[in-house]
Amino acid sequence: MIPLRDIAFARSGDKGNSANVAVFARTPAAYVWLRENLTAARVEEYFRPLGVGVVTRYDVPNLAALNFILPHVLAGGGSRSLRIDAQGKTLGMALLEMPIEASVAALPK
Repeated sequence: MIPLRDIAFARSGDKGNSANVAVFARTPAAYVWLRENLTAARVEEYFRPLGVGVVTRYDVPNLAALNFILPHVLAGGGSRSLRIDAQGKTLGMALLEMPIEASVAALPK
């Protein structure tokens, strides 16, 4: 098991009460792995403790990336939430801590 950050990097931000997390592959092989394994359902399960709704995934092949929309994850959003990260800036880093079983081919050389 390795953390997702070993094959990807991420950027996240808020959209009202929702957030988006873009996950970018470090290599072409890592992008193949991400497309096949980092599903919306898996991301939704990972963020379930934060009260996320049904997660949607968009593939962005020209950037070797996946973009996830996480509805209701911000507990009201930047102006209403009492959470430390009410704007979702740390959600990308949190997702990169997800333990994964990636093939050796997906790892950067």
